[in-house]
Amino acid sequence: MGESQEAFDRLRLIRSENIGPVTYQQLIRRYGSAARALEAIPDLAARGGGRSPRIADEKQIISEMKAVHKLGARFLFLGDAAYPALLAELGNPPPALIWRGRLELLERPTVAMVGARNASAAACRFARDLANSLVEAGVAIVSGLAKGVDTAAHQGSLGKATIGVIAGGLDIFYPPENMDLQRSIAEHGLLLAEQPPGTEPRVRHFPYRNRIIAGLARGTVVVEAAPRSGSLITARLAAESGRQVMAIPGSPLDPRSRGCNMLIRDGANLVQSADDVLELIHHFDDRAESAIRSDEIPSNCKFSDIGKSDLADVHGADRTSLLPLLSVTPVAVDELVRQSGMSPSLVQLALLELELAGRLARHAGARVSLSS
Repeated sequence: MGESQEAFDRLRLIRSENIGPVTYQQLIRRYGSAARALEAIPDLAARGGGRSPRIADEKQIISEMKAVHKLGARFLFLGDAAYPALLAELGNPPPALIWRGRLELLERPTVAMVGARNASAAACRFARDLANSLVEAGVAIVSGLAKGVDTAAHQGSLGKATIGVIAGGLDIFYPPENMDLQRSIAEHGLLLAEQPPGTEPRVRHFPYRNRIIAGLARGTVVVEAAPRSGSLITARLAAESGRQVMAIPGSPLDPRSRGCNMLIRDGANLVQSADDVLELIHHFDDRAESAIRSDEIPSNCKFSDIGKSDLADVHGADRTSLLPLLSVTPVAVDELVRQSGMSPSLVQLALLELELAGRLARHAGARVSLSS
């Protein structure tokens, strides 16, 4: 796609209020271009019973593009030929990534490695050795640049095939002590960010980062993790995406091993070596032949079957039957389809209008709720 007018418009659409990854896909699918989607937003929001969301200012987008170029980075849009096919398969893939480094690493089979920030010395040594063995076998390692296991995984694969995904802007070093490592990855590996330059990482950003880590990989290896940790969230996202989940067993006396042992108990693959990992991902169908093109933006919500009569119907009795089913408690979209009696396409259109009006919130697992 390159940074053409369409790329400019897509970035403006992404940065507009109430436009998340799912809504972005639906708008592009429905209107065919970001420019037409931007024009349609006010009318859609009015149909949803609210004011039009704030559209990103053109000066804001120009400023972001200049900042990205100043960093020596580039944009990668959903629909570009180089966009990873596995990541595009997610229900909410990032509409745009900002990257710096060796983009060709995205063409390699990839394994995610995550774990405890306060990992033991033994776990860090194991993570470094495992990462090094996997990259020697032609695999790229993706992780999140956190302290502990993430850092060790990057160190073991640095200079060969390491991919770092950060929660904030590409120019923000977090944690600060990994500044040199982040710079080295940008120079010798691949650094990815979903947020614009200058964005300080917040708590809400980390689950979005974790979905990218899991989405890029054929499988996720958890080295050490507490029962409630971001590493287990990444593992869950991997499992929900149909990827391999692998865990390193540990002593039941060490709280940092409980998360891994729980994963194994619940069905994750026990791995102890690079050969174990390679065997599990060897038969994984990476679907490379179905690489996404700009005119094939994936979506769980297709609007191609919506006609003019359907657009009228969604504002009549059908909408009346849908709204009472919504509350501040998240509910699956499939359940709304079943209980409302509306077609899936009409339900999705009504939800899109409500979201643009600021009346709807989306949650993990294709669930929605009324905004609190």
